[in-house]
Amino acid sequence: VRKGEAGTRAWTANPGEYNNAFDGKFGGMWRARGRIPTKVCGLTFTAYGFDVSSYYRREPDSKRPECSWIFEGVGEDEIIGDFGLVGGGAAGLELDRYDLEFGTPHNAYLLARSENHTNLMLQVNEEIHFSVRGYYGGGTENPMVRADMIYYKTPKDGALFAPGSLSWCGSLSYNSYNNNVSKILENAIRGFLKEGPLP
Repeated sequence: VRKGEAGTRAWTANPGEYNNAFDGKFGGMWRARGRIPTKVCGLTFTAYGFDVSSYYRREPDSKRPECSWIFEGVGEDEIIGDFGLVGGGAAGLELDRYDLEFGTPHNAYLLARSENHTNLMLQVNEEIHFSVRGYYGGGTENPMVRADMIYYKTPKDGALFAPGSLSWCGSLSYNSYNNNVSKILENAIRGFLKEGPLP
């Protein structure tokens, strides 16, 4: 739940609400409690905005033998997710980024990255030190405003695929599910369900 002393949140907690009722520990953002989200899911919350969503372009890692199976049926230069029910694209609302400094595993592959976000897509409050207009900039100026799609393997034949965008699911049903967002997710799920280790 987004509440606490800092960060992007729906409300500010009242006195006495900063600690969890069930264990008494400090609540709020994981990063303030020493549990960085990138250690759990490989990405960190980086930006949000509620005007329009955007799309992804493939990165070089997507063509590596370890990852190319995720993109079977998707062209190398094909724009990914420039359609959908949530703002007209697969990259929008809330975006997550690949960031080794914040704890993204070093074995994570950067598959695709969103681009062309508007200036109403802003970097999250917890990473902004001054609320001065133009200092950080919106989607056209700030390189932290992006959604990164990643894949990596974990111990005991586990793996993680993350598209890094809240609006990703809103693009799945476009054109009766016959689209590249659905194809990528289908490939990832089918790969995870196969017997034996992933490539």
